Amino acid sequence: MKVDFAKLERAFNPKCIAVIGDKGPNFQWSKSQSDFKGSLYSVQIDPKEIEGIVALGVTNYTSLMDIPEPVDLAIVAVPREITPRIIEDLIRKDVAAAHFYTAGFSETHTEEGIKLERLLVERAEQANLHLIGPNCMGVRNPRAGVGQLVKEQSGPFAGSLGFISQSGMNAGALIREAQQQGVNTHKSVSFGNGVILDSTDYLEYFGQDTEITGIGMYVDGVRDGRRFLRVLREVSARKPVVIWKGGRTHDGQRAAASHTDSMAVPQEIWEAGLRQCGAINAYSVEELMDILKGLQYFSPVHGDGVAITGGSGGQSIVVADVFSEAGLRVPELTRESFDEFGKFFTLIGGAFSNPIDTANENRSQMTRILEILEKDANIDNMVLIQGARAGSGPQFEAVLKSLTDIRKRGAKPVMVVLSVSFSPEEAEQAGDTIQKFQEEGIATFLSLERGARALRKALDYYNWKNGVTSS
Repeated sequence: MKVDFAKLERAFNPKCIAVIGDKGPNFQWSKSQSDFKGSLYSVQIDPKEIEGIVALGVTNYTSLMDIPEPVDLAIVAVPREITPRIIEDLIRKDVAAAHFYTAGFSETHTEEGIKLERLLVERAEQANLHLIGPNCMGVRNPRAGVGQLVKEQSGPFAGSLGFISQSGMNAGALIREAQQQGVNTHKSVSFGNGVILDSTDYLEYFGQDTEITGIGMYVDGVRDGRRFLRVLREVSARKPVVIWKGGRTHDGQRAAASHTDSMAVPQEIWEAGLRQCGAINAYSVEELMDILKGLQYFSPVHGDGVAITGGSGGQSIVVADVFSEAGLRVPELTRESFDEFGKFFTLIGGAFSNPIDTANENRSQMTRILEILEKDANIDNMVLIQGARAGSGPQFEAVLKSLTDIRKRGAKPVMVVLSVSFSPEEAEQAGDTIQKFQEEGIATFLSLERGARALRKALDYYNWKNGVTSS
């Protein structure tokens, strides 16, 4: 079925939502739309359930056809045996898109489940009904108040990232990890079995959305590999796409088949395809978010030379190893930089070979150190190691301003790595410190390894993109 992006736009930015089959005691789908800014209706025939729905302030009808306005998005949460009747109502009502939370189809590998899914596919294709799912959490758009069943932190949620997930659980994991890392979502979708709309359709749609600046994906597999790779290459040329794939091992492939009935793809073939298309491979939700965060905040990354400052002598050895093992270089500074350091740097308890040891009074000269590193011709990227407890005071504010100014000038990517022991008190302070840096557009990571991997993956992306641009 050819995707109608106008219908998808109505699903993600609806004026009217109908929740079909919501049940107590939680009425989870109605409550998930509590911030929705348009018209919200319920369709339920059970008098006991209707009472609870009305108590929420939601208007209920016993028939979808009775809703007095066009329905942009229907959320279907009924037993699977009722779905044939529901899809006929959806078609008659000319609903733009329907999210089927209902599960129990081909992923069960039962005759009844497969038969019901084939019926849904047949009728949806005949009527050009944009069916999301089944067996999924559907769409989410914080700005429009369209919600999924995800427990969210308090605070502003709307951001510039788009998330596409075959798994409902991993869709929630992506959203929560983004919030914890201080980056947020513009739109997200969990598509489950993807019988009508697949990952490629959402990727193409998000690729055209100018408010989405980076895309994160979780997939078990893809249906049409050729089309997926073609669209992936087109979208990656405009914005970064980071993909976390399940089913990398034999056991994982077996689990994927029972989860969403996905076809297995050998991991080496998958990774080769991503590289050719400029997409970035990730192995966990944390790595996916680290990479996206880096690409959101870094200036374009054009070289592998890294200057690191803020640590101690023993730590400097480990730091150099970590960045080198990630495929980056920690080069010597230029003679001009050595001459500048020689004017003020105290060598007792410190050293200005790269990494620059500032475990003594040299720490108070950090803004001067950063200025020298910014001008150094051997250095492409700058890393500051920062204690979580030191996230306030005049010295911190001066360093924050210096990094912010460097980032605004845009010549070299800058990042901060927090040195955190993760006592309860320090973990809270770390969150505050991360927020202060990232409010100024400075990517901040919770370990050297995570920061180094994110920088290397960002460099790989820009190397690919520049190659495409110049070819």
